[in-house]
Amino acid sequence: MALLDERTGDGRITETPADRLARLLDSGTATVAVLGLGYVGLPLALTAAERGFPVLGFDNDPAKVGALNAGRPYLRHVAEGRLRSLLDAHRFAAAGDFTRLGEADVIAICVPTPLTPQREPDLRYVAATAETIAAHLRAGQLVVLESTTYPGTTAELVLPILAGSGLACGRDFFLAYSPEREDPGNREYSGGTIPKVVGADDDASAALAEAFYRRVTPAVVRVSSTRTAEATKLLENIFRGVNIALVNELKMIYERMGIDVWEVLDAAATKPFGFMRFDPGPGWGGHCIPVDPFYLAWKAREHGVAARFIELAGEVNVRMPEYVVERLARALNERGKPVKGSRVLLLGMAYKRDVDDVRESPGFVILDLLTRLGAAVEYHDPLVPATPSMRHFPAYAGMRSLPLDAAMLAAQDAVVVVTNHSGVDYELVRRHAPLIVDTRGVYRGGDAHVVPA
Repeated sequence: MALLDERTGDGRITETPADRLARLLDSGTATVAVLGLGYVGLPLALTAAERGFPVLGFDNDPAKVGALNAGRPYLRHVAEGRLRSLLDAHRFAAAGDFTRLGEADVIAICVPTPLTPQREPDLRYVAATAETIAAHLRAGQLVVLESTTYPGTTAELVLPILAGSGLACGRDFFLAYSPEREDPGNREYSGGTIPKVVGADDDASAALAEAFYRRVTPAVVRVSSTRTAEATKLLENIFRGVNIALVNELKMIYERMGIDVWEVLDAAATKPFGFMRFDPGPGWGGHCIPVDPFYLAWKAREHGVAARFIELAGEVNVRMPEYVVERLARALNERGKPVKGSRVLLLGMAYKRDVDDVRESPGFVILDLLTRLGAAVEYHDPLVPATPSMRHFPAYAGMRSLPLDAAMLAAQDAVVVVTNHSGVDYELVRRHAPLIVDTRGVYRGGDAHVVPA
């Protein structure tokens, strides 16, 4: 169905850029480009390819491009067979040559949106990607930002950069925002089964973005603007961040009262209405939840509003690694040991259970705090054999996971349970570690050498 039409001088109808793209989307022959092949971009690229679109995945890391084209996915939750079948069918290819962006009809931006050291939005990756797209932009392309960000990013940052190409949004090219909803390690829900929120600031862009995602996801929730879609993503993650902060604060309060927060949570969770369980931990992790509250708080200040409740929740969660170290220091002190010179094993470096994702993991903050206090820190994580290069912790790149055995555990002064992976032998740890600081409620038996944190 034509979205627009244009007539020549003799009255003949010509195909507009919107018409052409609508036709390609309807037939499933539109070429899709995904920029950024990480935890969000790679699953989106593979899902779009499985839905029949020819897909080009772009990344500026030659090692990633080479690995993918050789059929080797570098994300644990992406099956090698899934990738190889799409390569063999010529539905997917990875590329590092961004001049090929002109081949794409739909371009999805899935690049990082981290925080600066001052906890302000760092949108340099989004801006640089938009500039790359603008250099190759042609009529008839739909650009969709998926990266998590504050309301106004698409309209205030991405649009002016793309419009610098001389093309007009809504007529020549089209722009929308559709927040990613990936949850690494979630076996029940993945990108191809989760409804997508889509927002645009003109009717043609909204209709085309909806047409694309209807072929990729089970349902599309169309909202009135890019700002509304951006705000939706922040709400989803701030909701989790605030509730995590609540149970983390309750954990600290109940510890002072001698109350087991895990027993309280188990009891409260039996209520069939009005309660949603969130578990405490050593801090928050992953890309979205530790970032989104600060993105919204920063943008709120621009409008003269203080997001006090949200910022307070952020402060509670940011402080949790310090609380864990304080609990460890107190427990060592009671055993006549200072932190300095103590051997400490961190059990788990990924930010959550049964994933290999270390982005914003509190494990690295705990590692850094203990190292600065003079402890000799090692780690064991069956899903993270070596620590990658981290933006904020470059000094800890290349550490190797120690094998978990009785002798190694007995040689430690303390073991800190940071991530409760299901594949770890916690009974072995309980039997041989002289002191266990448990941040995840793994041990519930009241052992004298287990300290909840």
